[in-house]
Amino acid sequence: MESLDDSEKDYDETRIQKQKARKNKAFVEKKVTADVYIPSVVSVGQLAQLLDVRLVQLQRKMEQSGMGEETSYDHVLTSDYAVLLAEEFGKNPIVNDDMAFNIYPSPPHPNPTSIPLRPPVVTIMGHVDHGKTTLLDTLRSTSVAKGEAGGITQHIGAFSVPVPSEDSNGLKTITFLDTPGHAAFSAMRARGAGVTDIIVLVVAADDGIMPQTREVINLIKKEQDKVGVVVAINKVDKPGIDIEAVQKSLLAEDIQLEQYGGEVPAVFVSGKTGHGLPRLVETLSAIAEMQDLRAEHDGPVHGYILESNMHKGLGPVATVLVLRGSLKVATHIISGVSHARVRVMNDSNGTPVKIATPGMAVTVSGWKTLPSAGDDVLQGSEPDIKKAIANRQRKAEIEASLSDVEAINSSRRQEREKRELEAQGKDAERVEEEVQEGPKELRLVIKADVSGSAEAVVGALQGIGNDLAVTKVISSGVGDITEGDVTLAQAAGGMVVAFNVNASKQMQSTAAQKNVTILSSGIIYKLMDNVKEQVIKLLPVIIEKKVTGEAQVLQIFDIQAKKQVVKVAGCRVTNGMVERSKQARVIRNGVTIHEGPVETLRVIKKDVVEVRKGSECGLSLANFSDLQANDSIQMFTVIEKPGVL
Repeated sequence: MESLDDSEKDYDETRIQKQKARKNKAFVEKKVTADVYIPSVVSVGQLAQLLDVRLVQLQRKMEQSGMGEETSYDHVLTSDYAVLLAEEFGKNPIVNDDMAFNIYPSPPHPNPTSIPLRPPVVTIMGHVDHGKTTLLDTLRSTSVAKGEAGGITQHIGAFSVPVPSEDSNGLKTITFLDTPGHAAFSAMRARGAGVTDIIVLVVAADDGIMPQTREVINLIKKEQDKVGVVVAINKVDKPGIDIEAVQKSLLAEDIQLEQYGGEVPAVFVSGKTGHGLPRLVETLSAIAEMQDLRAEHDGPVHGYILESNMHKGLGPVATVLVLRGSLKVATHIISGVSHARVRVMNDSNGTPVKIATPGMAVTVSGWKTLPSAGDDVLQGSEPDIKKAIANRQRKAEIEASLSDVEAINSSRRQEREKRELEAQGKDAERVEEEVQEGPKELRLVIKADVSGSAEAVVGALQGIGNDLAVTKVISSGVGDITEGDVTLAQAAGGMVVAFNVNASKQMQSTAAQKNVTILSSGIIYKLMDNVKEQVIKLLPVIIEKKVTGEAQVLQIFDIQAKKQVVKVAGCRVTNGMVERSKQARVIRNGVTIHEGPVETLRVIKKDVVEVRKGSECGLSLANFSDLQANDSIQMFTVIEKPGVL
């Protein structure tokens, strides 16, 4: 009877423990859903922004839900439908007009042909060192290219170039965006293409198609319905070049040039001498006229942040490309969670301007905080902007706190698992290995001179790693390194990466005291290489065993030692050298049966440290006494190599 009671008690205890484990697991692994505030009526485009999803994703979800006829950007949904769609994306919808208030771009003009023409936005793209900046430099006759680090453009610049036109109503200027060409800046290049009307693909006549050229070609293929394309074959002044070979290689990449019956014009230019540049400008003007690019000069402003940085004397400054409306001094604007009352505007030459019309790129000061490159710029009244800022900040804080909650839950679960494994008597190293989930992380705090570069550095460094070790960016910002950056890196067990910004002696000293590494460079390639080296250090080492000698066991001798009989193998060295300091491997019938150190090595009763090929010797192995005639003994050395990404 007692045994039955005991078994029932054990059963109950086991059941309770299982229930507790299930509860704990459910608590830890439950996905935290984000609250999203939805207004009473909302357009499809606005709902996509509220849910933080791409418009096409929302439209696809609507089609799957039987709302295929209501997917247009400006179709207005009631809160009932919006709530159902929000739930489909794993959000917790709350209908509240005040909390959901935000500022959005105006709907497209109902009659586009009645509004004025605007300058085309042209993006110069291509592989690094193919002469993009020099080409643009010659167009606007300034010396920007010489001032770039290593001759490499480090962040987006926007410039207006006048266009000679006989028609007073025709095109007067072209706005050029100079996007960096090397791999690290693909995020910036993609963002530049997001606002561009025409892409000029620069290909060096002496270099042909290169990796980033293909990257741009892929971008062109994705955007081919939205943007015009011109190929500029550069450096045609160089001797010994083969332009036809370059044209054929472009054709092989599916760029249909006019010379071969396609639609893409190719212009032969030289950024150094200026050859072909008037023809390039004419070609761009012709494409722009065919595209019939128009925008309202009146109505609320809609633009785009191309770049932002801290300016001594002016505070936060941003380069704004105006897409619609006219931006004026004293206008209230919003971008992300930043807002400004426009104080000073300068054009690409640094000349102050009072009004910026569509297609113009101007630097704007008056921002309360630094806006992020790539964000929309929208005009609104001061009360509306304050209301929208409060809601946007609340949303950002909620999203940040949710990610923190999940991180805390994950950390607590790891701690609990660690305690359980330690309770089972496992040693600390084994416990650490078992608890560590996923790859090891190199945590980075990134600081850059401008926000576009910070974004691009984040994109470049996030891609470094494999399934064993990765980089994780825990913070990125603009400006010089501060004590807060060093403290954050120390708390996270990471390092500070500085791109084009200074680390003062005081900060270097603080970092050294806190044992925080600062990687600093003005060239992105160097930063990438340095970070790769640090990630490689996190990888498990590759252990290689190099065979240095081989011996054949001829006969086994029993030698009487002090208190025991020791088996010694009489061997002939058949290859390399047998050394006392090396490890030995015993191979019998093709199978390794033992690995370990050599205990004794003698030649005619004399202890030696090495025996060369062709000589005979006697040897015994530590902790192994089962040597037999015809066994093969290999001497090897263990080489530890760093891991490979």
